[in-house]
Amino acid sequence: MPPVDAVGERTLTDLLAEQCARDPARTWLVFEDREGTVSEWSYGQFADDVARVAGGLRGLGVARGDRVLLHLRNCPEFLLTWFAAASIGAVMVPSNVANTAGEVAYLVERAGVAVAVVDPATVDVVAGAPGLTTLFVSGRGPAPGGTRPFSDLLEAAPAVRDPQVTSSDLHQILFTSGTTSKPKGVMVTHANALWSGIRMGLGMGLEPTDRCLTALPLFHVNAQSVTVLAALTAGASVVLLEAFEAARYLDQIRCHGATATSFVAAQSKALLAQPARDDDRDHGIRRTGHAINVTDAEKAEFEDRFGVAFINIYGLSEAAETVAMSPLHGPQRWPAVGLPALDRQVRLLTPEGEDAEVGEIGEILVHGVPGRTVMAGYFDDPEETARTLVDGWVHTGDLGRFDEHGYLYFVDRTKNIIKVAGQNVSTTEVEEAIAIHPAVVEAAVIAVPHPTRGEMGKAFVVLEPGAALDADAVVAHCAEHLARYKIPGEVEFLAALPRTSVGKLAKGELTAREKTREIV
Repeated sequence: MPPVDAVGERTLTDLLAEQCARDPARTWLVFEDREGTVSEWSYGQFADDVARVAGGLRGLGVARGDRVLLHLRNCPEFLLTWFAAASIGAVMVPSNVANTAGEVAYLVERAGVAVAVVDPATVDVVAGAPGLTTLFVSGRGPAPGGTRPFSDLLEAAPAVRDPQVTSSDLHQILFTSGTTSKPKGVMVTHANALWSGIRMGLGMGLEPTDRCLTALPLFHVNAQSVTVLAALTAGASVVLLEAFEAARYLDQIRCHGATATSFVAAQSKALLAQPARDDDRDHGIRRTGHAINVTDAEKAEFEDRFGVAFINIYGLSEAAETVAMSPLHGPQRWPAVGLPALDRQVRLLTPEGEDAEVGEIGEILVHGVPGRTVMAGYFDDPEETARTLVDGWVHTGDLGRFDEHGYLYFVDRTKNIIKVAGQNVSTTEVEEAIAIHPAVVEAAVIAVPHPTRGEMGKAFVVLEPGAALDADAVVAHCAEHLARYKIPGEVEFLAALPRTSVGKLAKGELTAREKTREIV
């Protein structure tokens, strides 16, 4: 028998069953939609509904290894289908609801999907994808022509979990967002999911009494790992919001008795932009995960105003999520992203292939067992898998440095490094320098061609309402904070920066636009 690790031969279905056995009446899921309607499931009720949905999928012929597309906003149907598919050995393929018809068609064709569960507002986006045979529509309203209501799945006879499903089976193919190439499908096993829940559950110090709230989309690894899997591992409750609304978020936290939540930078910035209230500190949040990308001033203002401390987290899909995080009961050493999590081994590799010294920048590599503690590989892409996963080390493409205490500092992504006359310039460093100007809301910097220096930076700047600033003033401001070679060669002002569905800056759109201009 091969060595057994901390998750054993258990699956997502086993984990859910274990928590049901402990207390089936305990609250598992609370869902609030955009209109404020709230619905709730106990662990036992959720498990029963999962079995019925699994029976419905099996009745369609969905079997072990088959793929099911989820093109959904946050909703209970996402979680029900995810766990139902996992129980019969099927594989969910989550799709960003912002995807176009062409992007959805790529996922469907690439993964070989026949059955999909879709949001009623996006049926037209999904319906034309080649190979799809059955579309179920979430929600309570009537199903559009050519589709079936999700309630049909819930009315099926319950299915018993497939005993052949093991911890090494896939439960998800998570397509990464492609900026320079087509999205790659990260293969995530049941063992990956359970390990992810253990890391985050322990790292956040969760207990069965916790109520973990998120408005981040379930098709993204953050909400899956930091909230759903961590809560399930601890036997805690999930409070799922259909959408993030900064003006309502604190009231929702209070209303649902939330004790833990997770932010990305766009959300914390949006909360800071809200008018201050006397009850900003009146909440039960004791754990706040955060995914870097805020300034020192924003962090200090947020923690002081709302009375919570950020737990910095760094992770990526290829590493089966969390790589490093701030310790709960030790110094944070901000802006470090913390210490390597639980079972992690992390090293930094210089361009020469040597281990980086303390303080030296190198590419972040994460060690693990493929299919257990790191991804099983990229779906149907052995060449890219071989480039990224080498001797058990995931090459992240991210740059970092260690301090003398072993804390990891995220520096930038390799694709965000500009080569200016042979010197490396971090776009993040330039963006942060621009953003401290009082007239600036935020900035994004990309590389553009330069006739003599190879590349130079171009800054896209969003100003505060009513503020007046020109390009020369931005350059002069940068000169006060940056070496000369780091100063952007061009500055363009925008009303807003493009963002992904989870609020991350979509630099690929800015780069694509610049390339179009070059062609024209």
